[in-house]
Parts: sequence; C-alpha cells; structure tokens
Amino acid sequence: MSQKLSKPVLRFAPSPNGRLHLGHAYSALYTWNAARLLSGTALLRIEDIDIERSKPGFVTAIFEDLHWLGLSWPEPVMLQSERMDIYADAGNHLRGQGLLYPCFCGRAELASSSEGTDPDGAPLYPGTCRHMDRGEQIERLERGDPVQFRLDVGKAMDRVGMLTFSVVGPLITDRPQILHARPERWGDVVLQRKDMRTSYHLSVVVDDAAQDITHVTRGRDMEAATDIHALLQMLLGLPSPTYNFHKLILDDGGKKLAKTRSSESLADLRAKGWTPDDVRRAVGL
Repeated sequence: MSQKLSKPVLRFAPSPNGRLHLGHAYSALYTWNAARLLSGTALLRIEDIDIERSKPGFVTAIFEDLHWLGLSWPEPVMLQSERMDIYADAGNHLRGQGLLYPCFCGRAELASSSEGTDPDGAPLYPGTCRHMDRGEQIERLERGDPVQFRLDVGKAMDRVGMLTFSVVGPLITDRPQILHARPERWGDVVLQRKDMRTSYHLSVVVDDAAQDITHVTRGRDMEAATDIHALLQMLLGLPSPTYNFHKLILDDGGKKLAKTRSSESLADLRAKGWTPDDVRRAVGL
C-alpha cells in the first residue's frame, strides 16, 4: 500500500502484544506533533508479524488508547500480518543476490560460541554456518532441521561500500546531519525463519518504503538498529527516510518502560482517573 502523498509522512507502529504504556503514549504524541510541525501526515501501522504474541484484542485496545489521547489517522491501517508474501519476496530478492544463508545454530550453541555482544546485548553470531558446504545445507533443509536465514553482513557491506543515513535533532524541522552506519557491529542478523518469513528489520524497511515514509521518529534505544535498516534499504533499492531519535520514558528505577515488565498501561491510568492532559504532563509534552 503506497500513500503517494507529496507532503511529509510519519508513522507510529506499535506491536499488539500487550497494552500501550506511557512510553508508547510519548512516542505517539511526539510523532503526531512532529507531523504537525512538518505540515505532514502521521500514519498508524500495526506491526503484528509475531503471530503467537499478537492478539486482536490488543489491536482494538491500541485504537482505543490512541483515540483517547485525541489522535486520528488515515484509513485503512496497515497490518503487517497481511503482507507476509511481500516480505518473503524481499527476502527472496536478497537470497537471489547470494546475501542470505541458512543457519542451523540453536540459542544454546550461539551463547556458548559467541565472541561478544551486539548493541542490544545479545550474543554476537560468530558465523558458524556462513561457510557450510552447499551439499550439507541442502541435506539439512530437506531433512526439515530448524533453520533461520541470516544476512551475510560482510558480503553486503562489500557490495554497498560506505553507508550513511540522515538524522535530525529534537527540532525536527532542522537541517539533517549525515551519520555513518555500522551494520558490522550487529553481525549476521536473522532476516527470515522457517516459521516466519520475515523479521522486524526486513518488514519495517519494506513497509516504510511502501507507505512513502519520509521521517521516522523512534526512541534512542533504536538508533543502532538503523544501521541494519540503512543497509537493507540500499540492498533492496528502497528510499531511506530521515530519522529522529527521541528520549525514552523511564520508571522510578531509571529503566525503560516495557510490556515485558508489566509497566502500568494507559488503560490502568485511565481507570485511575487520568486524563489525556495528565498523560501529556507526565511525559513532558
């Protein structure tokens, strides 16, 4: 789905695997405010590629929470779960370039063989399966062994050369700065799995291009991931948006709010009598 809008286009793209909290509220309000400053449009996208964790009830709750905050968006809303074939095509394009390879390593094997961590703190993949004999690859694929497909980042970087992306500061209307991307610090990232034909990295760049996104507002914790996104955009021949990295909303212990830690939801706050203005004050808007 391409919006084909001539003005700036931004997006807020939550995953429906839990209720939205104050961190999500800040990101959404920040994005809609940035769209206003740019005289542009803010879209809502539902990133529900994780079929096991994503629930229709959480999609409905996202709509309710955002409407409660006073936000609106163009219809229809893009659902990633309806675009799996498109992501598979993108992955197949990379395979056709010889840039994806099958990896049969499990988590325990990866943890024991890793030599360092990626920017998220996860074990860095040492490239165990990168040079596996083609015959063994075929045998294991035909046998149905659990498999994931990794991007050969070294080969990809050799192909594209120096890689950059544009970033604007807190005042999103400022002139962008050019930063150098360093995808190699992530190692050979997983882009496809046997049971899921895409990944966050792959689907997000495909969808940003499909929706003509011109500016991506995201938390500072996602800045490093932009390295991989800039690389995939170049490999797939997709445009690269301008990026803006906003602050994170922290709890009393200084940790980022998260669904996995059961951070208090907007629904919880609403039940306590909070208003949208209370939310704005709480997040500094």
